[in-house]
Amino acid sequence: MIIPFYKSDNRDFTIVLGDCFDVLPKFDFKFDMIFADPPYFLSNGGISYQAGKVVCVDKGEWDKGGSSESIMEFNRKWLSLCREKLKDNGTIWISGTHHNIFSIANVLTELGYKILNVITWAKTNPPPNISCRFFTYSTEFIIWARKCPKVPHKYNYELMKAINGGKQMTDVWRLPAIARWEKSCGKHPTQKPLALLTRIILASTDEHDWILDPFAGSSTTGVAASLCGRSFLGIEQEESFASLSRSRRKELDNHTISSSYKSKLIDLSFCGTQKDTNEPNAYYGQDLPF
Repeated sequence: MIIPFYKSDNRDFTIVLGDCFDVLPKFDFKFDMIFADPPYFLSNGGISYQAGKVVCVDKGEWDKGGSSESIMEFNRKWLSLCREKLKDNGTIWISGTHHNIFSIANVLTELGYKILNVITWAKTNPPPNISCRFFTYSTEFIIWARKCPKVPHKYNYELMKAINGGKQMTDVWRLPAIARWEKSCGKHPTQKPLALLTRIILASTDEHDWILDPFAGSSTTGVAASLCGRSFLGIEQEESFASLSRSRRKELDNHTISSSYKSKLIDLSFCGTQKDTNEPNAYYGQDLPF
């Protein structure tokens, strides 16, 4: 029996404390969508530049790199478990950089997934490259794949088109990294912005759908799901991050805070597109389908 670490009062947000390799085989429930932000295997003593300071990029033991074979096997194991938890028309989104995303793409194909898109997230506020010996890292990649090659998947095309000023949305998304207001309860070292997860969720799910995140971290996926009227199950092995997830979800019970977040998401996720296209945005200043 799985005992939740935290479940919201309205039961739309659940966090389970544990390793996804142990937790996923213990239940049979199937999800409409999965978002996964697996280890990038970057914590090997490197440095970066943040808030005007040189900082170490080591995230924790869970992010330390191994051999190419061990990384491939790691990806094969968690992607196999996730495939079993997807509905036949379900889709999975996986974020990464060149350090891990090619391995993941190969494993997806090997396991029978169909890759639909590879989104390029172009960060509008990347940190500078302190070595000045190569180009500044300003992008991450997000693979979108469906479980079954011949079973149609959900894609809210008209909504994405409307958000994009009446034009088809491309696979290049210009969105900022996390802002200070997204760290009000604390910070996770690999935290993704709410604007990014909100767009992903609105693109590929319907209201009341169930979303799984096997590497929940601070549960940005879950916060975005709650704001969008979806249900969420997150699995996180670090208790400190599970506690951070709980605090972030409890914030949303404050109507003023949740309304403020929705307003900021309109500006970040959608008005950014409007500025790029110089065309009116169908949802600007209106209630979005949160």
